[in-house]
Amino acid sequence: MGNGAKAQQKRERNAKDNKVAKSQLKSNVKAMDIQCQICKSTFLKTTRAPQLTEHAVNKHSKTIAECFPTYEIPAGGK
Repeated sequence: MGNGAKAQQKRERNAKDNKVAKSQLKSNVKAMDIQCQICKSTFLKTTRAPQLTEHAVNKHSKTIAECFPTYEIPAGGK
């Protein structure tokens, strides 16, 4: 006796358990809510002050307050 029936059963079980992969691209675009006022580059809302300061200094030779006037350093954050 062959293993054809077992293989078919296994394929059916695996097909039932397979979940469709979901892309995070749309949610990442929505999360880009920090915007540089000079070059209009966007950053994820989880971006921290050191990264924004690096952008402001390296790209524009300005301070974080000049590039991101609406950015507030989170309480307890750096």
